[in-house]
Order: sequence, then C-alpha cells, then structure tokens
Amino acid sequence: MDTMKTLICAVILVGSASPLFSQTTDSSAYFYQKGMEEKTAKRYLVASQNFDKAIRLNPKYTAAYIENGNVNLEMRRTDAARLNFTKANDLEPGNPVVMGALVNLYYDYRQYQAALEMAQKCATCSNAARIIALSYFHLDDYGKSEKLLKQVPKYQEDAEIQYALGRTYMEMELTTKAIPYYEKALKLDETKGTWAFELGLLYYTAEKYKDAVISFNNATAHGYPKSNEFNENLGYAYLYSGEYDKGEQMLLDVHSRIRGNKDIYRDLAEVYYNRKLYDKSLEYCQKIMEIDIKDGKALYQAGLCFQKKGEKERGQQMCDKAIELDPSLRGLRIKKQISGL
Repeated sequence: MDTMKTLICAVILVGSASPLFSQTTDSSAYFYQKGMEEKTAKRYLVASQNFDKAIRLNPKYTAAYIENGNVNLEMRRTDAARLNFTKANDLEPGNPVVMGALVNLYYDYRQYQAALEMAQKCATCSNAARIIALSYFHLDDYGKSEKLLKQVPKYQEDAEIQYALGRTYMEMELTTKAIPYYEKALKLDETKGTWAFELGLLYYTAEKYKDAVISFNNATAHGYPKSNEFNENLGYAYLYSGEYDKGEQMLLDVHSRIRGNKDIYRDLAEVYYNRKLYDKSLEYCQKIMEIDIKDGKALYQAGLCFQKKGEKERGQQMCDKAIELDPSLRGLRIKKQISGL
C-alpha cells in the first residue's frame, strides 16, 4: 500500500512540474523575442534587459547570451559583452559566432595569449590570420610575427600591421628596414603620436636629423607628451640638423630641470667645437668644470679650443693637466696628433 502511494505521488509531481517547465521555457522564449525586436529597433539597452530576463528564466539559453553580447558590444559595454560570450562558449564550445567575438574581445583587452589560442581554433574567423600575427608581435615573438604579418590579407593597407612590422625590425635593431614600414603606417594613419615619436628615434639613429625633427614635432601635434626625455631628443635633433639656437635653448631648458647632469653641457661643447665656435665651446667646458673641477674631459676639450684659437702652449698645458686627471685621455691625444691638430 505504501509503495502504491509513493508511485502516485511521484506521478503527480512529474505531472505538475512539466507544465511549470513548459511555462518557464515559453516565458524565456518570449523575452528573447522581445529582445530581438528591441535590437532591430536599435534600442539596445531595452534589448539587453529582455535578454537578461530570458537568461534568468533559462540559464542555458545560448542564443540569448550571444544576442546579449552583441547588443552590449553596440553599447560599448565590453565587460558585459565578454561575460555573455564567455558563458555562451562554455555552453556551446566551437560556436563560430562566439569564437569570433571572443577573439576580438581578448585582443582588445590585451589578453594576447588567449586571443592567439582562440584564433588558432577558429577556422571560420575572417580576421584569424591578423589576430594571430599581431598577438605573436605583442607577445614579443618577433621571429614568428615578422613572417606571419606579411601573410595577412591586404597587409600593405593595414596601418597597424605596417606599424607592427616596423616595430619588429626596430626591436631587431634593423633601423634601415624599420623606417619604411613606420613611414607607411603613418601615411595610413597620421594620428598616432607614439608611432611618430618612434620614427623620430629611428631617423635620429640613422643620422637623418632633419627628418627626426619633423617626426618629433608631428608626434607632439598628435598628443605625444613633452617630457624631459622627449625635449632632450628633439633638442639634439635640432642641434645636429644645424638649427643650433633652437637645439641649444631646448637642451638648456632640460638641463635647468635636471641640474647636475654634465652630459648636455659636454655635448654642446663638442658641437660648438666641431662648428669652430671655440669661445662657445669654452663656455660650456667652463660650466662643466664649475660642476666638477676635476673633470678631465672638459679640461682637455678646453685645451683643444685654446690650441685652435692660436694659444698652443696654454692649450697644451691644459691637455697635459687633463691627462693627469684622467689617464684614459692619453689615447685621445694620440688620435688628435695623427689627425693633425
């Protein structure tokens, strides 16, 4: 008798649960449909709210997660989009729509290893080759990125790809190969201040100082910050390109902020010496020795200036004294004698 009662109860429970499940499923589908209607009308926030309701009623509703992810992307709510697509991927691994969305989201979030792995699995993702190549680049695997970047469809028309190739060669210290890619990248997208600054450094390394000046100024025109380091680079570019007054002023402004640094004064002394402006060179030698009276290099440079001005004996004595202070300068004297000082 007890067994019969148990069976009857079980049947009643199953019978009563089935309509409830059906009702829940119907309600979930209803809110999903409402979400789709709102999405079509481009009312994305309302659409997302409906998809949320559909998901609460049916936590395994993959299509609702996907559409919720899509409308959140439209609203640029990338955190919410990523959560929805991740859940959809858990429920339905290998879904090409979900994988394509996650590839882009991982890359945008700079999760390059995750983007790489997802793109390698997504045979139908139209941008898989691009994401794979760029992910290797951002992961500092330049050997792989160099080859793969050039295999991306229409890579010559892609500013980011051109930049990545240029930066790859820059990291490889292949300045001559890097420059054309940077130039092409900036031609395709001139708004990148960081790219322009890096191109300026490449020009500087290649001793193309006038081009470096143009590129550095282009960088600041597009938002690159004018730090002491930046102003120092631009100052030297001006100096070595022949715009001595601009270069000198910029470097002195930098020096006023980082007092005690003798390198700027030393470089100015050398530049003016090479320009045969010996009094200006002496001025900066004096400034160095005011900071450090035992600076043999500055004293030696001053001695050379006096010799060039015709005061050979005085200059020679100064060079001799400098060598006493810094014996390593003896080799420099031999070079100067060979060159016919």
